[in-house]
Amino acid sequence: MLGGYAGAGGHLNILWQPLEFVIIGGAGVGALVISNPGHVLKGVASGYGKLFKGPKYKKEHYLELMTMQYQVFRMARTKGMLALEQHVENPHDSTVFQAFPNFHGDHHAVNFLCDYLRLMTLGTDNPHEVADLIDAELDLHHHEAEHVSHAMNAMAESFPGLGIVAAVLGVIHTMGSITEPPEVLGHLIGAALVGTFAGILLCYGFFGPMAAAMKGISEDEHVYFTCMKAGLIAHLQGYAPAVSVEFARKVLLSHQRPSFAEVEEACGELPPV
Repeated sequence: MLGGYAGAGGHLNILWQPLEFVIIGGAGVGALVISNPGHVLKGVASGYGKLFKGPKYKKEHYLELMTMQYQVFRMARTKGMLALEQHVENPHDSTVFQAFPNFHGDHHAVNFLCDYLRLMTLGTDNPHEVADLIDAELDLHHHEAEHVSHAMNAMAESFPGLGIVAAVLGVIHTMGSITEPPEVLGHLIGAALVGTFAGILLCYGFFGPMAAAMKGISEDEHVYFTCMKAGLIAHLQGYAPAVSVEFARKVLLSHQRPSFAEVEEACGELPPV
């Protein structure tokens, strides 16, 4: 963009109007703070880190997740669901979960799995009821995660209007110098128009795409919990651990999904329960 502008004979120095960016950015951030509760603002702050790191869960995380599910389902099948009770009630000291460090270090994922395993140890055995409950919880979590991208998108969409505000303020300043010679007025008018340019650029060139990226990352990470759901429901329906894990594997996106052979090999290397 800057190269095209300079190539057409534009002067780059006129674009440097820091006070225009202060007006637009300050008003945009102020609107973000006013219109969102604290937990959404924290999500926006943490979302910037995810933009550079990408989704939290990679292929190796999913392979570990499926081997963990295989181990849990195998224990439940051979020793009964009550054998899982001590692991479910105190997952952070569980020798089963400690063998899978990525999963064990994910507090949200551990709580999610243990909550449904606890229901099973208490006698819940209807896969359709459990599936509906998991869907309701996942929809709620997904809705909460979308608040962050919606907040970012709302701020992005405010920038063109705030750019006009900055431009109008610049025109007001220019009108106060109407007696100045044309070269001075031209510089002031150009500086005022930078506000409109900056607002549109911030919206469509930066914060709009960032909001879309945050939404994509949230949807990508949502699959991790969908994978757990598929395995849990298959186990409740009475399938063997290897088959339940295959159900979990099939709901993964292509770039996340380990092959059947990779899962089988990883499960084969697990110690006996």
